Amino acid sequence: MLKRIIVAIVAVFITWAVLDFIIHGILLKSTYEATANLWRPMNEMKMGLSYFVTLVCAICFVLMYGLLVGKKSLASGIGFGALFGLASGFSMGFGSYCYMPIPLTLALTWFIGTLIEGIAAGAIVGAIVKS
Repeated sequence: MLKRIIVAIVAVFITWAVLDFIIHGILLKSTYEATANLWRPMNEMKMGLSYFVTLVCAICFVLMYGLLVGKKSLASGIGFGALFGLASGFSMGFGSYCYMPIPLTLALTWFIGTLIEGIAAGAIVGAIVKS
């Protein structure tokens, strides 16, 4: 079981890193450029910390699934990931929109992107971490 947990953590981390690049580095690039006054300049971004945060989140996600979900299957993994993505995406996207002067489209894209990342991670853990 430990080997499956480790494989799932690595797979979720890689998936989230790739999806983050697509969402933030490609799809939202022009939005970030238009709101540059809200963000650190690229040379001041803490990319190492960003990857560490993603790793810690991947570890927590996989461990929550592995330790707290009774019936482990692809369907339960997708359901778990969808709920996780819904909760974290809604709070990140629209919670940030409440306090920051970001465009609504950015909040919506953060929400949808995080929901997609949660579902993808859920499918991964559901396929790898089985009872």
